[in-house]
Amino acid sequence: MIVPFGQRLSAAVAERGPLCVGIDPHEQLLLDWGVGDSLDGLRRFTDAVVEALAGSVALLKPQIAFYERFGSGGLAVLEDGVARARAAGALVLLDAKRGDIGSTMAAYADYLRPDHPLAVDAMTVSPYLGPESLAPAVSTAKHHGGGLFVLARTSNPDAGTLQHATVGERSVAQVVVDTVAGWNGPGDPLGSFGVVVGATLPELDLDLDGLRGPVLAPGLGAQGGTVADLRRLFGTGRAVVPTVSRAVLGAGPDPAALRAAAERWAGELAT
Repeated sequence: MIVPFGQRLSAAVAERGPLCVGIDPHEQLLLDWGVGDSLDGLRRFTDAVVEALAGSVALLKPQIAFYERFGSGGLAVLEDGVARARAAGALVLLDAKRGDIGSTMAAYADYLRPDHPLAVDAMTVSPYLGPESLAPAVSTAKHHGGGLFVLARTSNPDAGTLQHATVGERSVAQVVVDTVAGWNGPGDPLGSFGVVVGATLPELDLDLDGLRGPVLAPGLGAQGGTVADLRRLFGTGRAVVPTVSRAVLGAGPDPAALRAAAERWAGELAT
C-alpha cells in the first residue's frame, strides 16, 4: 500500500519535530569545513551531514545544483547520500525547482518514482510556465505517493515583481496557492502538495487557509528569519516546515556539533 507523502510527513513531524535542514555544499562551506572544494570534499561533507542528522531530523533538503557542479561524480555522491538518509528514517526533499512542460516535466518528476536512481520523497518545483505545466509532476506524485512544494511567495528582494502581479483580483502568488489547494483532497488530514513561502517576509500577503497542505518556510538562521517570524507569519496550528541550512551546517564538520546545532533549532521550534 502506498502511503502518501502528506501522511509520511505528518508522521515524521510527530516523531521528530518539523525541522528541515538544507544540505547546501557550496564552495565556501566546503573550504570552511577544511574538506576542500572537490569531489572528495563533497563526499566527506555529505557523509558527515547524513551521519549526524538523518536519524533525528524529519526532512533533509539537498540542493541539487551544488552536486551537479561536480558532474556525474557529484550526482553519484547525492544518490548515495539520499539513499542512506532515507534508510535512516529521514524524508528527503530534493531542492531542484524544476519547471517545464510536457514530457520534460514528466522526466523531472521521475525523481518521485521509487525505481529512480535518485528516488526522493518530494521535490520543489516552479509554476511559472503555467499551472498546467506541473500536471505531469502532480500525476507522478499521486501515483507514487510523492510530494511537491511549489514556489509561491519567496522572500528574495525582487520576488514581488512577478509574485505580486495580478490575475483578475488575485496575485500570482495567491493563484499558485489556490492551484495547489486544488490538488489536495478535501478529506486528507494533510495533503501531499504544499507551497514555499519565505520565513523572512515582512507580512503574509497570502490566504493559506484553504491549502490543506504543508508550507515550506526557508530563511531561518543565516538569512535572518527567526522562530518568532514563523509565528508572526503563520500563527499556530498550520503545517509549517521551517528550513535551516547554514545555521546548522556551519557547525560542521564534527557530526556531534552538527547534531547539537540541529537540536538547538528543534528545541526553539518546540517552545
